[in-house]
Amino acid sequence: MPRILSIDYGQKRTGIAVTDEMQIIASGLTTIPTNTLVDFLKDYFEKEKVEAVLIGEPKQMNGEPSQSAGIIKGFVTHFSNIFPDMKVIRMDERFTSKMAFQTMIDSGLSKKQRQNKDLIDEISATIMLQDYLSSKRF
Repeated sequence: MPRILSIDYGQKRTGIAVTDEMQIIASGLTTIPTNTLVDFLKDYFEKEKVEAVLIGEPKQMNGEPSQSAGIIKGFVTHFSNIFPDMKVIRMDERFTSKMAFQTMIDSGLSKKQRQNKDLIDEISATIMLQDYLSSKRF
C-alpha cells in the first residue's frame, strides 16, 4: 500500500511527515527549507510510493481562512501543476503547532530543545497526519 505524506507548509520551513506502508502510523520525516520543497518531493516520490499528500489548511478560530491561507493555496496550485496525478487532501491545521509544543514538553525535552522550530514543524505535520488517519478509520 502506498504512503500518505503530510506537509506543514511555511514560508521559511516546511515540516514533513509520512505514514508507514500500511497507513497506520504517522512519523515525522524531516523539516526542510521551503525553497527546496519541490526538489525534495520529486526525489521522495521517485523513491517511495505515495498515494496522497495532505497539506494543512490554516484557519482562524472562527473557521475563516487565516492570513497565510493565500500563500498555502498558491503552493497547492503550484504543487498540483508539478504533480498533476498526486491526490491532494486539505486538512484544518489549527492548534497543531500548540499541540506539537505540548508534545515536546510532555516528552521531557529541555527548554533549549523546545525552541527548535524545525522540530515543531515536523511534529505539527505528524499530528496533522495522525489526526487524518484516525478520522479515516472512524
